Amino acid sequence: MKKDKILMSGNEAIAEGAIQAGCVFYAGYPITPQNEIIAYFARRMPDMNRVFIQAESELAAINMVFGASATGARAMTSSSSPGISLKQEGISYIAGAELPSVIVNIQRAGPGLGNIWPAQSDYFQATRGGGNGNYRVIVLAPASVQECYDLMFDAFNLADKYRNPVMVLGDGLLGQMMEPLEVNSQKSKAKVYDKPWALTGCKGREPNITKSFYMVEGDLEESNLRQQEKYKTIQEKEPLWEELFTDDARIILVAYGSMSRIARGAMNKLRRQGKKIGLIRPITLWPFPAQAFSRSAASKTKYLVIEMSYGQMLEDVLLTVNGNSPVEFYGRSGGGVPTEEQIIAKIGQL
Repeated sequence: MKKDKILMSGNEAIAEGAIQAGCVFYAGYPITPQNEIIAYFARRMPDMNRVFIQAESELAAINMVFGASATGARAMTSSSSPGISLKQEGISYIAGAELPSVIVNIQRAGPGLGNIWPAQSDYFQATRGGGNGNYRVIVLAPASVQECYDLMFDAFNLADKYRNPVMVLGDGLLGQMMEPLEVNSQKSKAKVYDKPWALTGCKGREPNITKSFYMVEGDLEESNLRQQEKYKTIQEKEPLWEELFTDDARIILVAYGSMSRIARGAMNKLRRQGKKIGLIRPITLWPFPAQAFSRSAASKTKYLVIEMSYGQMLEDVLLTVNGNSPVEFYGRSGGGVPTEEQIIAKIGQL
């Protein structure tokens, strides 16, 4: 049976995916190149009797998400690189209070205000927490408009399952491109989680308390240790990745998000020429899918990491491979996007 598809941008697909996944509260502040997300929510949420707020700042938006999430609502915000920087304190508070929430970053080039061209230079910020304290954010990296939609279901489910913030990390290229989208492809995945911790009023029970502030000696350490155990479970159970032609590959390209599409094009061209090239595409950037590298690293396969940055995911690949295989790098940033021809030329040098 032929399935109906509609033409949508990545940003619009993210918003529609969030709505179908059960998002009932959105607060955001405009910044290019993710403004289509805000515009889409502004149109759709009021008609569905859900809450849309254009906040007065990025700081206000993330703290509104904190409050909404504390009541048990599926809540999210979105921004682009400098705006995400402003949200980091709030994200740390949300993680410390163990509240589920979804944050979308459609990356632009930096540092500073940079420009509105795509980049992948916020990888460190996303996968290392970004704010203060010993916390982790689950990070999902879509590579197509369809995945922009589909992964929003995973984002909200993972947030509720682990009571943890989840970041969806895209970029300006992915957010602005338009592709056919199958809506409702993942609607059955919108799970409902019991939230006995939520601030819903006492209702004859002991009141719940949501906080990241601990003054009694030992209480904060206990909270930290509990969260560290949660992060270990996430690392064991939640890594996602895609791999192509890794069984016979002599060189494996490693790329994520929109960059993986260009890397795949280069791989396909070279394979048609008989070259044994493969691809590993991490879908979860944290937890990083170390399992994807275990077999090929043991065979001394060479890796070529390709990013729209100057080597951020590269560090995770180096840590994962642990010296068992050579790792090379090719990257551009500041608005520069590696091309298939440049990737093929780099492979030729190897």
